[in-house]
Amino acid sequence: MLGGFTNRVAWVDLSAGQVDYRGVSEEDAKKYIGARGLGVKYVFENGPDVDPLSPENILCVMNGPLTGTDVNMSGRLAVVTKSPLTGTVADSHMGGWTAAKLKWAGFDGLVFKGKAAKPTYAYVEDGQVTLHDASDLWGKGIHETLKILRERHGEACDGMAIGQAGENLVRFAAWLNVDDRAAGRNGTGAVGGSKNLKAIVIKGERKNRPQPANKDADREARRRALAAIMAEENITSPKKGGLSLYGTNVLMNITESIGALPTKNSQKTAFGAENAELISGEYVRENILVAEPTCHACPVACKKEVEITEGPFKVRMESLEYEPAWSLGANCDNNNVGSVAFMIDQCNDYGMDPIELGNVLSVYMEASERGFTNGDGKLSWGDAESMAETTRKIAMREGVGDKLSGGAARTAAAFGHPEIAMAAKGQAVAAYDPRGLKGMGIAYATSNRGGCHLRAYTPAAELGVMPFGSLKVDPLEWKGKGELTKVFQDVHAVSDSLDLCKFSAFAEGMDEYTQQFNAVTGLDYTSEEMLRCGERIYNLERYYNNLAGFGAGSDTLPKRFTEEASTMPGSLGHVCELDQMLEEYYRVRGWENGVVPESKLKELAIL
Repeated sequence: MLGGFTNRVAWVDLSAGQVDYRGVSEEDAKKYIGARGLGVKYVFENGPDVDPLSPENILCVMNGPLTGTDVNMSGRLAVVTKSPLTGTVADSHMGGWTAAKLKWAGFDGLVFKGKAAKPTYAYVEDGQVTLHDASDLWGKGIHETLKILRERHGEACDGMAIGQAGENLVRFAAWLNVDDRAAGRNGTGAVGGSKNLKAIVIKGERKNRPQPANKDADREARRRALAAIMAEENITSPKKGGLSLYGTNVLMNITESIGALPTKNSQKTAFGAENAELISGEYVRENILVAEPTCHACPVACKKEVEITEGPFKVRMESLEYEPAWSLGANCDNNNVGSVAFMIDQCNDYGMDPIELGNVLSVYMEASERGFTNGDGKLSWGDAESMAETTRKIAMREGVGDKLSGGAARTAAAFGHPEIAMAAKGQAVAAYDPRGLKGMGIAYATSNRGGCHLRAYTPAAELGVMPFGSLKVDPLEWKGKGELTKVFQDVHAVSDSLDLCKFSAFAEGMDEYTQQFNAVTGLDYTSEEMLRCGERIYNLERYYNNLAGFGAGSDTLPKRFTEEASTMPGSLGHVCELDQMLEEYYRVRGWENGVVPESKLKELAIL
């Protein structure tokens, strides 16, 4: 078997209470790399017609060939399934140490199918998976659940769990691990809840980490990649670069300054400099930062643990990231950083995606403002205490929380006004307004997992944070963004399959990825061949979605982005020219109005 793989995947039939152990097809590993790519292959083979919340859907927890090795930023795993939020193929990634521990426990992945007769958790150690009764854990939050499980199995154990939101089938429920790192988007936690799968406990020791096939090449490849990460010119530079100093929230003031920070459910493209500052990474570092933990094999330390010691939102939590700070902050007209931290911590315990949550709350706020809510009460802009209480109601499916539990798109439709949901393919968009960052418009629309900034992180080029400033494009220019998005999508499909942190792309390029992959696996791919793997993965995902009902014309955006011009400085007068960008994008993809033709599938050896 190729280096980096354990050649062992546990196929867990929860209905029967049985575990089958299988190897990894070398052909699949060569074509789809691992993690995201291999998980998508399994989901594709399981069929596109399954109900996401049925026993027939599968939930894949997948490592890549670099996961858990000495390669820098290799501490991630992918949770891959069919999304109950969007109906698309879905992969959601988590950092921390869970992924490395899973590899050290002897597994490339765990695949769950069926539904357990009662609440269950899986225990993973030394190449074996056993199933245990979790009835005493059902109804508990993630923090308490994982605390009990570590007391039961030892503090050396890692683990991931769902909270009450997953149990109650909130469609944007998430998995969280012991480090409060989330597989956050697409409702993967609800799939766990539908299977009565409460948690996965993992015991693995570093001494069991996979060794590279070519140690000399590995040493040189890691040296080159680390030099790029450490370089002072790059945002990743430890204790010097913006990502390391301020975490992902380094972007708050930047996007505000260019008129690309969606505010009040994207009714505006800026929050106001004084408001944005109060929820920014700079404010966090200067006022409430208490610790900077890091993930496996990562020198960057972008996580920023904070503590609020006064007022109604007392909390110590990790971490106040950019996307949640925006969604629960600017997007809801809320500049109270304490409340933002408190609600993110609620999400970490209930097990919910804070990006979708903030969008749900802002939809509710706009519906309240416009008189659309009828007998469902009201939520006012910036009412932090009511936001926190509504968050609890959503997790528990209580009162109006039941109506809000389906995500932003379903919430807006339930109020009779689907146009006020800022969503693509049923998933809410993130913290970049496509009137001020045009690349995000085409990226949101063509994302295979619904509205998402991480399928193609075009702001890396539009904001000039690519390696050594190698690529800088005008954020307000639409021309070329279709081609740029295609390249980013393919590159990120590679990094998600290796599985390396997305932020590695702020320092490394395809050459570094390929050299590290070759050294670990023993293969001899060119950078072009690796990028071709990314293209294959992206096309397989799109083919799955086509078969699942996403046909021609499915790549759309809310009219607010395409027809209502920005009124804020930096992007004043701009709309998102989606149709023009789609034409360019489909041309470079070789797709027919969003549908993958058979000729492309054969060209990429998918068929």
